[in-house]
Amino acid sequence: MYIDIAKSGKYRRVLLRESYREDGKVKKRTVANISSCEDKDIAILQLALRNADKLPEIIGNNTEKDMSHGKSVGAVFVAAEIARRTGITKSLGSGRQADLALWQIIARLIDQGSRLSAVRLHQTHALAEAIGLEKGFCEDDLYKNLAWLADNQATIEDRLFKARHAGQEVSLFLYDVTSSYLEGKHNELGNYGYNRDGKKGKMQIVIGLLCDQKGDPVSVQVFSGNTSDVTTFGDQIKKVADRFGCKRITFVGDRGMIKSTQKEELAKSGFSYITALTRKQIEKLEKQGIIELSLFDENLCEVEKDGLRYILRSNPCRADDIASMRSSKEAKIKKLIQKKNEYLAEHPKAKIETALREIKSKIEKLDCKWLNVKTEADAISLLVDVDILVEMARFDGCYVITTNLSAEIVTAQ
Repeated sequence: MYIDIAKSGKYRRVLLRESYREDGKVKKRTVANISSCEDKDIAILQLALRNADKLPEIIGNNTEKDMSHGKSVGAVFVAAEIARRTGITKSLGSGRQADLALWQIIARLIDQGSRLSAVRLHQTHALAEAIGLEKGFCEDDLYKNLAWLADNQATIEDRLFKARHAGQEVSLFLYDVTSSYLEGKHNELGNYGYNRDGKKGKMQIVIGLLCDQKGDPVSVQVFSGNTSDVTTFGDQIKKVADRFGCKRITFVGDRGMIKSTQKEELAKSGFSYITALTRKQIEKLEKQGIIELSLFDENLCEVEKDGLRYILRSNPCRADDIASMRSSKEAKIKKLIQKKNEYLAEHPKAKIETALREIKSKIEKLDCKWLNVKTEADAISLLVDVDILVEMARFDGCYVITTNLSAEIVTAQ
């Protein structure tokens, strides 16, 4: 059998034919007209007919082949492209250490695990094809790479800053700190300090993050665990002025970040600030007659004094949240008092002084200054000082933003 193909212009005729002998003569006959079949199907038939003798062997070999899952492609290629577009790849430079650093970044995006986890990810993702890192590595290589990153951090940050802000004047920076506790004690910067994680007895490190006005990270810096928020601020001023070469700068920080000393440092460098006031600072302004409670509203109100601007606003939702929080604390104290009274009633020999100490300790822990307790006929009752409660609630939901920037540079809104 064979395939007979004839073409005339745009028309094609395809026949499945066979040859045979009759009276010593070779003749042909058509088995089927397969002109309507697709080209790939016709090609398969041609291949099968040409290799008719070997077909059982070919089919047999194919049935023995195993199917296996290839390396994952999507995630690593997308992450590598994001790194390229954001300038990270170029800022890291070239060479094996730069490639390993890029993989550590990509691995954190795909699966936030350990160095060993990053090695295992390499075995299941198309890393060589995505970033060209073909030579294998182990977790020790990645730990050494972290040391390389630490040594080259400033250079990488400078490159990234220039790449992202080429030809632009960056005038606003956001800064804040956090902390991370440590399980071990053998850390160069590990120390005891204010632990945001609530892990008492654990050493920690303090981490400061500097971002531009879009919120994109510019620089990260790690400090000793006993470093206060305000102490870290001076380094950021020097970094922006000296390393990044910025001229007119405004720093944005929260209530605990930019205080009087930091404001003086900024003024010496010719920089400005935007920050918020603490409750005590708000009360001080009220006593000085600079602001008054009636100015706080859902609409913005602005007061200017001695070259400083104060933008006031009240948030009723936040006020409701604070009131609800106080009610919740009071409910916990009431529940504890009820539990202690029931215990005292069931145990005549129990000392009421012991119960009082525990309740007062709870009141102090929850910072419920408006609550107190008294004893009546071997029972404990709760006292609520309404005057203290009203005084505490006066500035609930009230915010004051302060800045030394003029209204011509930035509006209150």
